[in-house]
Amino acid sequence: MTAAINFMSTISVSNVSLQPPLPGKDMSTPHPQTQAGAGMFKHGPAAIHYEITGAPLADAQRVIVWAHGWGQNREAFRALASSFSQYTNVLLDFPGFGVAPPPPESWGTAEYADLSEQFLKSLGKPASSIVWVGHSFGCRIGLQLASRHPGVVSGMCLIAAAGLKRKRSFAEAVKFQTRIRMFKLAKVFASKEKIEEMRRKAGSADYQRAGAMRPVFVRVVNEDLTEVARNVACPTILVFGENDNETPPEMGERLSKLIANSKLFILPRNDHYTVLADGRHVVAKRIAEFMGSL
Repeated sequence: MTAAINFMSTISVSNVSLQPPLPGKDMSTPHPQTQAGAGMFKHGPAAIHYEITGAPLADAQRVIVWAHGWGQNREAFRALASSFSQYTNVLLDFPGFGVAPPPPESWGTAEYADLSEQFLKSLGKPASSIVWVGHSFGCRIGLQLASRHPGVVSGMCLIAAAGLKRKRSFAEAVKFQTRIRMFKLAKVFASKEKIEEMRRKAGSADYQRAGAMRPVFVRVVNEDLTEVARNVACPTILVFGENDNETPPEMGERLSKLIANSKLFILPRNDHYTVLADGRHVVAKRIAEFMGSL
């Protein structure tokens, strides 16, 4: 997900209300299937769609849960997961992505993490066997998961992790604040059509494509997970692309200082997406080394 917050999202977030916790466990569906194939985990009004590949869940000594980025689905991690066929791989479609229906309300990452925690428990495997691998948006959820539900995973690999505010130069900050003020002024005097035109021109690509998920996008990109990251205690590796303009390496450096038990790797010549394509063999090596250390 684009880490740089477009000014349209920033001024809209105040219209999104916080939502109550997810319903109790009695509203969950039974345990996920133990054999390879696709399935659905439903908890209250929300659902995660998933696919199991590799070793059968019932026999698994290690389970890798693959958490995709914004605008993606479980296909984003399929190639990388194929490098770990000796383990059980659980590829997720979060609510609102892939074949999973949107969340019932305008969720933030806390709600996604709470649903994920219920799903992980439903796997029936000890937390010591579960490793969370996320990309961008999936890293935001992972940070919330490890902070809100300590002990639910044994470790995390966060690739091109989002969640911290972008650092801006003085000139960029002035320009950003000016645009916000202009839009707030336009909301008072301009027509709805003109305001929507301004949104179309100024919004990020992710904002433009979000559709029905736009309120969720607005809420998510305006979250600052600094204190959340500070509460992460499980072993964590951070992998960033040297040329990533969405979640730049300096964000990884800040995260590595916030997460006590973490290690940072920066991949040369990779960006936000090629880190999962051209760089996936190097990422796979880092994950394999990490798995061996747990």
